Amino acid sequence: MTSSVQPKRVRKAPEARRAEIVAAAAAVALEEGLECVTMRRIADALTVRPGLISHYFPVAEDLVAEAFGVAATAELDELIPADRPAGQALGHLGRFFSLTSGERYDAVSRLWLNARYLSRHRAILRDRVGAQEALWRERLTRLIQEGADSGVFRPDDPGVAAIQILVVLDGLGAHANTDRSDRPPAVTNMAVLTAERELRLPVGALTELAATPAPTQAPSTQAAPTQAAPTQ
Repeated sequence: MTSSVQPKRVRKAPEARRAEIVAAAAAVALEEGLECVTMRRIADALTVRPGLISHYFPVAEDLVAEAFGVAATAELDELIPADRPAGQALGHLGRFFSLTSGERYDAVSRLWLNARYLSRHRAILRDRVGAQEALWRERLTRLIQEGADSGVFRPDDPGVAAIQILVVLDGLGAHANTDRSDRPPAVTNMAVLTAERELRLPVGALTELAATPAPTQAPSTQAAPTQAAPTQ
């Protein structure tokens, strides 16, 4: 005889539920755009009531900003892991450039374009964009400084070199929605060439490394601690 007793629903801890909401919002932000991060859209994704989402995020803009921050941080953690082994700065930088190309990175470029545009009139999102820019700049500067300390790189200023590289990547990423099949190699490799010049590396030292596909793992959209503070 079939039992009519319904399985007991497990109540999630507040921290786990909040992390679940933010992860779902970050996934929607990457796939559909930040405009689609609404209470109802995230509730539908998690098959819960919109009221549950608003319980954790009474202000929708807070969820939008959190979704962007978590998605951007997850990508940075894949590109330049904070806990990566020390040493081999050249290899780590080559891997960074290898990963900042192709359709997978285009999704992140679109997210940044989307966030910067929307942040014109959304103060909370504008602050989060600034904090993420600072985080990306700091992570790349630290990698360059490690290479300088070991004598592999010879930048005039690691922080300035990091900004120049990120600005070029941003410029290239601005065309994520357009056809780039006719770009000459000098344009496609502009960020790598900038790095070789600013770090005083032999021509081609990074180019071959950047052209080698790097092993990747799907970036986690698990909620991370909020980063405060600003690539450019």
